[in-house]
Amino acid sequence: MIKLITVSGPPSSGKTSILTYVLKIMKGENIHVGVVKFDCLTTTDNKLYEKIDIPVKIGLSGNLCPDHYFVNNIEDCLNWGKSLELDYLFSESAGLCNRCSPHLKKVLAVCVIDNLMGINTPKKIGPMLKFADIIVITKGDIVSQAEREVFAYKVRQSNAKAKIMFVNGITGQGIAELTTLFYQAEETPTLQGGSLRFTMPAALCSYCLGETRIGEDYQVGNSRKIKL
Repeated sequence: MIKLITVSGPPSSGKTSILTYVLKIMKGENIHVGVVKFDCLTTTDNKLYEKIDIPVKIGLSGNLCPDHYFVNNIEDCLNWGKSLELDYLFSESAGLCNRCSPHLKKVLAVCVIDNLMGINTPKKIGPMLKFADIIVITKGDIVSQAEREVFAYKVRQSNAKAKIMFVNGITGQGIAELTTLFYQAEETPTLQGGSLRFTMPAALCSYCLGETRIGEDYQVGNSRKIKL
């Protein structure tokens, strides 16, 4: 039975590097794995997965919110994984805004962030970090031990339940332990009737529908004003 795992995180945090190492280990153990990469305008990550002979599908949301695009397509992606008789299917999100909500109930959720993002970044990241089961911190080798500990403390303040791991996306240190956690994921026989762990970012205003003009006369639908 297939297991779906969602992997989120801001751009350049190391999601693809981490996944590449994990997939190599799983493939070496004769486990059938595949990836669905969600992005906005373009991506070349599929070439990295294809290079290690991993089935991959690319989903580009274009002018749509990547999370809305993800929800509209993830069930079909799971069925694609089933058609290939995959044991694991990883969904890698675009992670383009801190309000992203790419995690599903009863599906193992991973968030990848890096130590260079700034000490207060964890509290600025919404559902993709606060509702993750596993938080992977990368680039810890570039900062001091004290900085790593303070950053991990800030992460723990934002998500007290998640397992926090330091993983090196270049050397692969920590990948084996992370892969072991993936083996404990629940099976995902279907997503029919399932639900998100948190609501999506609000959408559907005049600018969502193609408006480009500035001014209150053109701002209709779901909009919000700053208090001045």
